[in-house]
Amino acid sequence: MATELSPSELKIESEGEAIYRKRIRPLVYPQHKGRIVAIDVASGEYEVDDDEMVAWRNLTARLPNATVWFKRVGYQTVHAFGGLKPDEDD
Repeated sequence: MATELSPSELKIESEGEAIYRKRIRPLVYPQHKGRIVAIDVASGEYEVDDDEMVAWRNLTARLPNATVWFKRVGYQTVHAFGGLKPDEDD
């Protein structure tokens, strides 16, 4: 059963995706394909790592109050059962 996102979660998701598409993707794709980007949706600051917890720790070390959204470079989702789907733009 899928859970619905709250309005604030939907806003974080849409802002994170917009920041990634407009500002971060051109800097990280394709050389970091498959890695995790942790994005602070308030500032647009980000960290890239193979491990999402490391990316989160590095980002929140610089921005302790960050509202963090994650993206796997080149893929639609960070995690998936049965394999990851590539981004439609890639």
